[in-house]
Amino acid sequence: MEGTEKVDKWEMYMEIQQLIKKGFSKSKVAKKLGVSRSTVYRNLKRSPSDMAEWVESIQTRTKKLDTNKELILSWLREHPDMSAAQVQDWLQERNPLLEIGESTVRAYVRDLRNEYKIEKETSLRDYEAIPDSPMGEQIQVDFGFTKQRTINNKEVKLSFIAFDLSNSRYKYKEWLDRPFTTEDVVRAHENAFKWFEGIPRELVYDQDSLIVVSENGEDLILTKEFQQYKDIRRFRSCL
Repeated sequence: MEGTEKVDKWEMYMEIQQLIKKGFSKSKVAKKLGVSRSTVYRNLKRSPSDMAEWVESIQTRTKKLDTNKELILSWLREHPDMSAAQVQDWLQERNPLLEIGESTVRAYVRDLRNEYKIEKETSLRDYEAIPDSPMGEQIQVDFGFTKQRTINNKEVKLSFIAFDLSNSRYKYKEWLDRPFTTEDVVRAHENAFKWFEGIPRELVYDQDSLIVVSENGEDLILTKEFQQYKDIRRFRSCL
């Protein structure tokens, strides 16, 4: 797999260089080779020596993931719809010191799928329209994250919690540059109630892995601290 990838990178690099020398525009080269224009620009910026160094670095980065090959394979076989981004998150949860780029993980997962014939499945969900709850009756709570780049071009992961009034769709959201703790979640709830000027009877949580005991679990298992908070505030919670 590693050798094939290195050859492919070199072949792409040489084809781009040759087509440009023949007078084709960058857009034409991208169309001919079936790649994006950014790929063409990136290859043109590299000298042959830079290209050689970069291709060699691929092998080193790939070896980092080879130590987790069987683990990744087990995840893909158990969860065929798993994305490369999920694989990267799970790996870094197990080993926070692992430094690996998203594109490297994506390429590694793609190669594993091809080599072991693991097709990516698309999860289909049935949706049914339901009437809006009465005003002030229910808030939907969502957790998530996004990856952004700083002014220094460093990738950072931002976590958020969002509160959405089911009837009016009035929203409140908080962001952190680290994972939420139970204390953060409780504080965000209090801030949201102040923002909405009231507490609903019911809060509906979607994939709230940030207040569960098992981070990768699918069931809603509230931490002891959040369960106590919920009991004090006397609101119902459900998925």
